Amino acid sequence: MEESNSKIDRRTFLKRSAQATVAAGVIAATSNPIIAKGAANEDASGYIGSIIDLTKCDGCPNYDTPLCVTACNTKNSSRFPQPEGEIKDYWPRKKHEDWSKEQARTDRLTPYNWTFVEQVEVEHEGIIEKVSVPRRCMHCIDAPCQKLCPFGVIGKTEQGAVKIDEDFCMGGGKCHSVCPWDIPQRQAGVGLYMKLAPDLAGGGVMYKCDMCTDLLAKGESPACQTACPTGAVEFGPVDKMRKLAYEKASQINGYVYGDRENGGTLTFYVSKVPYDKINEAIVKSKEKDLDPRPSGRPEMKPDVENMLDTAHGFMLAALVAPIAGAATAGITAYKVLKGKKGGEEAVDEIQEG
Repeated sequence: MEESNSKIDRRTFLKRSAQATVAAGVIAATSNPIIAKGAANEDASGYIGSIIDLTKCDGCPNYDTPLCVTACNTKNSSRFPQPEGEIKDYWPRKKHEDWSKEQARTDRLTPYNWTFVEQVEVEHEGIIEKVSVPRRCMHCIDAPCQKLCPFGVIGKTEQGAVKIDEDFCMGGGKCHSVCPWDIPQRQAGVGLYMKLAPDLAGGGVMYKCDMCTDLLAKGESPACQTACPTGAVEFGPVDKMRKLAYEKASQINGYVYGDRENGGTLTFYVSKVPYDKINEAIVKSKEKDLDPRPSGRPEMKPDVENMLDTAHGFMLAALVAPIAGAATAGITAYKVLKGKKGGEEAVDEIQEG
């Protein structure tokens, strides 16, 4: 039977993706910069890292919203999800996550707010210290979210940023559940699954900081660094940032967070207050939070173990790899065979044929 020229149904799309997967096995590794890196035990020396100096961050007390948060929102607002119509629960669960009526919230991570500043009071050496802690994706070197995404839509940029392909994310939320800091946040009622199987698949799209990868690719600084009035945020070659973080910590008899946590990240916090005390203060503050939804206020647990280093994590990665690989290859091939069009254009063609 001849295929309709006006529409491509879901079966035809999946068939085309499967056929394209064979060719994509060769294409994917070289044509898509987001999946070009990210192998286990990878060499991170060519990546970009960052320092967040808690001795310099004051939370911008003279502004309603910290300037780094405002800059992040302004820079990324065009990418924020905008659901249309009724948002359905994602099967088989009887719930969904909708932040579309709270797009102005800046007191936690949401699909519309990819960084925020946690402010706590900590007693240290007999002194009550006020600590402002900017939080966003840590950009792990061996990221569990990347290795365990069943749709294969999380990868590494050339700068090492862990990036979600928002055009093809199905919102399953595995990235959130395997992240030790629960960073990625979900907005229902948007994304590819709305066109393929709105009643059966996915749960929206996951969103988080991508380290302003478009700016880094042009040799420019991320928005949070540019906006910070105290110089608390700094980006540069990861080896340089790591060395500088320890030098700063040594000068104040302080502590570094992010170098070893979760197997190593590209984010290095510097503090004169121990992170276990900061974490304890965050936990106590969260206990008073009346919001019944899962919190987007990451803790700072010390000695965070990487799930991929556990037997359970290794087994999950082995099970997910073939599925994610096929999905990634299919998506990559679809883009390539369609002339390397953007994800949004490709999605439209699923509908239009």
